[in-house]
Amino acid sequence: MRIKDVSVALVGSTLLVTLAASPALADTTTPSLPAPDVAAVAAVHRTALSQGAPGALTRIDEGHRSYHVATGEADTAAHTPMDTGRRFRVGSVSKTFTTVVLLQLVAEGKVDLDAPANRYLPGPLVDERITVRHLLSHRSGLYDYTNDMFYSTVPGFEAVRNKVFSYQELIGLSTAKPLNNTPGAAYSYSNTNFVALGAIIEHVTGTPVATHYQRRIFTPLRLKNTSYVHPRTAISGSYARGYLRQDDTTLPLVDSTEQTVSWAQSAGAVISNAKDLNRFFSALLSGKLLPEEQLREMTAMVPVTADGKQSYGLGLRGRTLSCGTTVYGHTGTVQGYYTYAFTTSDGRRSMASLANTSNNGTVNTTLGATLDASFCGTDPAAAVRRAAASTERFTEDIAPQIARD
Repeated sequence: MRIKDVSVALVGSTLLVTLAASPALADTTTPSLPAPDVAAVAAVHRTALSQGAPGALTRIDEGHRSYHVATGEADTAAHTPMDTGRRFRVGSVSKTFTTVVLLQLVAEGKVDLDAPANRYLPGPLVDERITVRHLLSHRSGLYDYTNDMFYSTVPGFEAVRNKVFSYQELIGLSTAKPLNNTPGAAYSYSNTNFVALGAIIEHVTGTPVATHYQRRIFTPLRLKNTSYVHPRTAISGSYARGYLRQDDTTLPLVDSTEQTVSWAQSAGAVISNAKDLNRFFSALLSGKLLPEEQLREMTAMVPVTADGKQSYGLGLRGRTLSCGTTVYGHTGTVQGYYTYAFTTSDGRRSMASLANTSNNGTVNTTLGATLDASFCGTDPAAAVRRAAASTERFTEDIAPQIARD
């Protein structure tokens, strides 16, 4: 593949590299979307760093084009610059991986979405009315045990950092509390739902969730930087370290990189990088992982905010952006990492963003602005003004590249 032309401009502290593809590549883009605004993405990163994130990265993929923005540090002790190839803990983005496995089992006739979840569990939930669909859509009413586990952020984390739980132990922490609501009556996000789904997958098949991820998703899609190593604590290869903010914000960040994530497992223990996440969500929405019927079930979205701009299907979030485009994916929070990973309804443009901190809601909200910049673009002149007005000076790597695999 050949690049027809490359133009480079320096705007303030931001390096903008714009790629013009050869005519053979021109038809790979989504005509209805403006080009991603990498200057706006960089501005979002700088704001996140000013709010306490050590580093941030965003990768946007569309056809044979990819745009990379990396800001700040992946390792604050070694002062290692962030780059978009680094692996990280994706937190609740794992829920979409678990959903794909579960819905493949539905397609194979091994699980019925509307059957009681207790039919497939080794130990019963507290209410027979809870269905598999309720678990996938966060409408079971099951209490989220992490509310208590991490009430005090760092002490809670240190208490479970190296602990290994069984699914049943985690479910028991939830069922010791009353339901939040009658099953099916309301959306109430709970990690317990996806721990129970992990238990269902393993009980029905007799095979570990890790094996299902590998056989059904990682290997077929060639996700070379995606893994599920529970209960091992290390991240292999090139990765971003995670930094957890303490409740007393005058205290230093806590390096939370090494942990079992056993408190989450099938609800949040996958490790990946931006390239793999983009490939996964693109494949999912373009119909490469699920039969049409199951994908339709997964993407049947129900609003979960008053303005209707955020919705949830089965293990999948929907976000309607400022330009009216709705994108699909998931957000993730695990100690030291915030993740956004979304794609268009046809899977043609995908974006993944990371900030390597957590317990900092301001940074999380700020990082979400990379969605508009990636999928909607903005007025180019306004982007230049923002970049020129920025007083922060951070190392950034912003370079569209041609994908070769």
